[in-house]
Amino acid sequence: MAEAMMKQVNGGLAEKFGPVFDPTAVVAEPVPPVVTENGHELKHKTAEKEIVLGKNVHASCFSVTEPEADDEFTGDKEAYMAGVLARYRKTLMERTKHHLGYPYNLDFDYGALAQLQHFSINNLGDPFIESNYGVHSRQFEVGVLDWFARLWELENNEYWGYITNCGTEGNLHGILVGREVFPDGILYASRESHYSVFKAARMYRMECVKVDCLISGEIDCADFKAKLLQNKDKPAIINVNIGTTVKGAVDDLDLVIQTLEESGFTQDRFYIHCDGALFGLMMPFVKKAPKVSFKKPIGSVSVSGHKFVGCPMPCGVQITRMEHINVLSSNVEYLASRDATIMGSRNGHAPIFLWYTLNRKGYKGFQKEVQKCLRNAHYLKDRLLDAGISAMLNELSSTVVFERPQDEEFVRRWQLACQGNIAHVVVMPNVTIDKLDDFLNELIENRSTWYEDGKRQPPCIAADIGSENCVCAAHK
Repeated sequence: MAEAMMKQVNGGLAEKFGPVFDPTAVVAEPVPPVVTENGHELKHKTAEKEIVLGKNVHASCFSVTEPEADDEFTGDKEAYMAGVLARYRKTLMERTKHHLGYPYNLDFDYGALAQLQHFSINNLGDPFIESNYGVHSRQFEVGVLDWFARLWELENNEYWGYITNCGTEGNLHGILVGREVFPDGILYASRESHYSVFKAARMYRMECVKVDCLISGEIDCADFKAKLLQNKDKPAIINVNIGTTVKGAVDDLDLVIQTLEESGFTQDRFYIHCDGALFGLMMPFVKKAPKVSFKKPIGSVSVSGHKFVGCPMPCGVQITRMEHINVLSSNVEYLASRDATIMGSRNGHAPIFLWYTLNRKGYKGFQKEVQKCLRNAHYLKDRLLDAGISAMLNELSSTVVFERPQDEEFVRRWQLACQGNIAHVVVMPNVTIDKLDDFLNELIENRSTWYEDGKRQPPCIAADIGSENCVCAAHK
């Protein structure tokens, strides 16, 4: 497995290969076509725009078949599986080269941890209380949690947390804690919040109020105040975005707290969960950025571990106040531990990967990577505008929003995330200037063919990014 681990070499993506590896065998596989069902494109209609869904994987899945009776002697099944894995590896390499739309840091080398892949490491139960299952990594998990507690200014004896399976689980847990603290509370979330926030409201049967957003994507506190005043008799549970999904907007935490207080909500009548999936770990290293801190009246913070940190498997970190966790925890004799997490069994490898990266990079390493991401994001935005392509970049963000490409094959090739008439690129530590130049050159070349007949014009996206960022015919 160590040979399959990727690492960064001279600013480019490289791999350690065995002596028999043939570099000419790595060929670009075709971008999968738009999903078809009975020969027709599979689309989901909405009131605003048809959503083109991804392909139906059943058409290309790898079937599981029974070994032949003599396979132990012929080795045919082993050879077949080795071939499938080799082709899949080539696909991963190719798709990694053209990955820009989703916030995953692909710049990592975990070869030193390959020796641990032979163990079934499971951190089931409370991370602070050992269970009877001895093959765990709690000592790594608690070390990672202590690091994040220090980052967000909460003493070790005042916090509780755990390493989740993803950012969504962190949101589910944070909002659940808020619901348990205030069973009759109303969940407030901006319309730009991650879909998992609204999923939590459905799962927990919570009343949910969607709050309007500013053009930047951050919560509109004037609308928030108006909606708070309509429900003054019920406690407020608020989701604050430390980087929205599409525009990378950061909600003003201080203004949210001020709005609550001005609306007559004292600290014993509101609970704030901060969804910092991506920017929760970047913000502490951005100069003049507002601070996310438990010195402020917040209840919980969650981040993803597979995004900016660069863990190769989905995971996340959820931190809340110790005083809150008792409302939803219970002791489980079967585990000889406490149940306070969303999931039962939890990936014990993830904490080790996070511990390894935090130790290697430290605060200075993360600060350097944040600066690189912001610098390259500004480069991309400026190049897009210079090319006559509408684009926006929020001040505290590395998410560059621009007009949606007209060709879905181009969107799939570069794995862009789209919504309506806009798309975005999330500039992560592995995204180099060379990679951005390749993307820009290809976009500009293709774009010239999309509009060459004059029948179509680049869309006006002023409603999405503001007239000052739109360079359509009406706003040049």
